[in-house]
Amino acid sequence: MMMWWHWLSVIGSMAVTGPIGVAIVVWLLAGKSWRLTAIWLALFGAGMALVVATKMAFIGWGVGVASVEFAGFSGHAMRAAAVFPVAGYLATRSMSAPAARYLGTALGVLLAVLIAISRVYVRAHPPSEALTGCLLGLAVAGLFICYASTEHHMALSRILVMLCLPIVLVAPRVEPIPTEQWITRAALYLSGRDQPYTREMWRLPQSRLD
Repeated sequence: MMMWWHWLSVIGSMAVTGPIGVAIVVWLLAGKSWRLTAIWLALFGAGMALVVATKMAFIGWGVGVASVEFAGFSGHAMRAAAVFPVAGYLATRSMSAPAARYLGTALGVLLAVLIAISRVYVRAHPPSEALTGCLLGLAVAGLFICYASTEHHMALSRILVMLCLPIVLVAPRVEPIPTEQWITRAALYLSGRDQPYTREMWRLPQSRLD
């Protein structure tokens, strides 16, 4: 069972969700959906920026919510919840049956939720960070799908599937991208601290934090 959760956690990594996010851009550009391309980049970029901002705020300045151990949105959960429902929706968008589109989107949401849960099981995040990261990503996906539903000339669904499947199969074997290290270095540089804040600070007397 633990291997199952670990595999799901890897599927939410930057090595998988990042390229799928790019595949969505390629698909939209191939279909000459310039407006949707800009909307996707803006929404996904905003979600990523919020993840990085909350993580840096905690690592560099100790900004978080101690009562629920929130030290920043889960990046895995946010990215998964943003890209998989959108990929599922776009991959089934050209199908004649509306139920197929709903199913494609629902399967993407289900996978994203399982990935968020996996982050808790592998002890990478407390529930508060996995939940809020997932909700943030679902908000990104939901807003994009609302805009995309107004477009009437969107085909190329097979191209999107062909782009995404190799990523899901190959990326878990790729060396993990050290995004957390990059965020930590940036936060320490900007805050001027030598050591990052950690969740242990919430368990120590205030006098030992200075």
